[in-house]
Amino acid sequence: MLIALDMDGTLLNREGKISERNRAAITAAQAQGHIVAVVTGRARKDALAPLREAGIICPIASLNGAVVSLEDGTVISEAPLEREIVRPTLEWVREQSDLYCETYTGDAVYVGLHNRAQWEALASGMADAAPEVKWLVNKQFQQARVMYVDDIRTVWDDPQTVMYKLLIFALDRERLRDAASRFAALRSVTVTSSHPHNIEMNNERATKGEALKQLAAHYGIDVRDTVAFGDSHNDLSMFKVAGYRVAMDNAEPELKAICDMVTSSHEEDGVAAGLERLLAKRV
Repeated sequence: MLIALDMDGTLLNREGKISERNRAAITAAQAQGHIVAVVTGRARKDALAPLREAGIICPIASLNGAVVSLEDGTVISEAPLEREIVRPTLEWVREQSDLYCETYTGDAVYVGLHNRAQWEALASGMADAAPEVKWLVNKQFQQARVMYVDDIRTVWDDPQTVMYKLLIFALDRERLRDAASRFAALRSVTVTSSHPHNIEMNNERATKGEALKQLAAHYGIDVRDTVAFGDSHNDLSMFKVAGYRVAMDNAEPELKAICDMVTSSHEEDGVAAGLERLLAKRV
């Protein structure tokens, strides 16, 4: 059986950690011969940090499936964005002071210094009136190991740079919808979300569902023998492919509507609870 786990909002708790119970359930599944893989919107390096801390070694489909790699880091599939298609819309994003943008490449996550400064000022100015805003902004900064550059256009225009994912964060959801519609209109680009305040853009071939199929094919596992755990909109494509779907208690309604099991939340060891029930059925 191939077990695919989303990270944020699923495997990881609020502190971005893998709980001891979740770790034990994963290693138990691996000991029984099951393949456990992480399928995440994070870059591979950002996914590796909590996995290594928990002592877990597994395949990783990163950046919403844009890069699929095995336990040793060998890449078996990749689907980058086409620079000439997204570049004009990126320039529009850069000019919007209320949109925060991260560019995910093969080696790093890049943000323009002016963009971070804008958002730090926003968080500071609203800290007293809306403390949740400061928490959201700080949480976004902590999501990835970001490299800051004076001018983000130097990254976008570098012919050696391969862009795999773009993430836009905003407090105003109407502004997010505006940005989403602009990217959705582009050829070969897919738009999804991993949080109510962000949207993520990938090559249309880079989805968690496609990554799950790639991993299943590599290990010779029928897709009917796959299980997907998730909580957010970018997990929908994985749920549509997997043979069995487990939604977290904190999952979006769309995932709960098509799942086979609702487990407890990511704060309550939901991955472990789901795995324990599944593996007990197979004994």
